[in-house]
Amino acid sequence: MRIGVFFSALAAILFLASCAGPAASFQRGRGPANMGGPSAEARAAQIASEPTGNYYYGRRYFVRKTRFWGYLRKPGEAATRSKLVMMNESKRRTPDRLPETGPPGRRYAFDNNYEYRIWGNYTGDTVYDPNSNQFLPEFMPTKFEVVDRNPGWLFSPGDHYDEYRLTLLP
Repeated sequence: MRIGVFFSALAAILFLASCAGPAASFQRGRGPANMGGPSAEARAAQIASEPTGNYYYGRRYFVRKTRFWGYLRKPGEAATRSKLVMMNESKRRTPDRLPETGPPGRRYAFDNNYEYRIWGNYTGDTVYDPNSNQFLPEFMPTKFEVVDRNPGWLFSPGDHYDEYRLTLLP
């Protein structure tokens, strides 16, 4: 009887400890930070100094089997205000429009986490991505310009990227 009570108490303690929250190196239980990049202060200063214009900053975000493109935000706007979008490529194809099984560096999503300056506009339509089960705004690009091929984290220094799961959320 006492052994049963002991193991029940131990199980309850372990369960409650697992609900206490993620360790400091984990963000929302998705894994350890693995994207690198500047300090939060340096990123905020960089965004604050961005020139304004009739374009967006876009961060390519690839998760296997999904069809969304990545996140878009206005110049000077924090990444936490960005929107995950689907691209309408009827006017301009995305830079990574390549075969999914091509050689490394020459295949679809080779530009994961690249930061772009993107001209174009939101179409006003909402598009469904069945593989991520999301309704997302549609954006029609007219021009892409690479800003940074290795910008590091997107929303916080604790960001964790996993190519098989949607882990980067504002």
